[in-house]
Amino acid sequence: MNDKHWYLKQSSVFAQLAPEQIAAIEPSCFCREFARGETIYLPSDMGDSALLLARGRVRIYHLTSDGKQAILGFVETGELFGELSAFDGSRRDEYAETAEKSLVVMLPRHVMQRLMAENPSVSMKLTRLFGLRLRRVERRLKSLLFRSSRERLVHLLLELAERYGQSVADGVMISQKISHQDMASIIGATRETVTITLGELQAEGILDVTRRTMTLRNMDSLAGAIGFGTLQPAFGL
Repeated sequence: MNDKHWYLKQSSVFAQLAPEQIAAIEPSCFCREFARGETIYLPSDMGDSALLLARGRVRIYHLTSDGKQAILGFVETGELFGELSAFDGSRRDEYAETAEKSLVVMLPRHVMQRLMAENPSVSMKLTRLFGLRLRRVERRLKSLLFRSSRERLVHLLLELAERYGQSVADGVMISQKISHQDMASIIGATRETVTITLGELQAEGILDVTRRTMTLRNMDSLAGAIGFGTLQPAFGL
């Protein structure tokens, strides 16, 4: 089986396409490998293609006025990113950088437009993806305004549990590794503040932290306490 065919079928957006439909777009798509820490695109780059992460992990971020990273989120294997600019040909708004060695499938703008026009399932899934991402961004923005560092961190932990969590006997376990510095970059705090607050949450029995996992207890109560809203299923960034 062609590698691009397999990668496209692994994406929930394209999973329902027939083999012949994928075969028709394969010649227009191409794969590229990126080393860890390599930039995939920059702000002001033209959005001439949507990108599918076939393998690895990608960090999406802005730079603040003082040159610090403000992480918007992570892209995981099988997820689409950079698609908004691709639809109207506008310039990118953010940085996309690999968090580890990655393989990316580039889908040119005309391919995405054709897929949406000819396949209602693709259009519906992309619309749902846009809606969930917008809701997540709006919710995070509300979290960053008028909230303490502790509340912002709890909000982030709930978001991580929503996206990566697995139900276990004593709560919801997050096995996806994210560094204290990355957490700090997402919530607008320092690494030291994140480390101290995680320790406080663990001491209070709210969080259990090991080298590889974090387990959140009483997620619904935590969500209600900070106005997190209804927990949403994982779907993209």
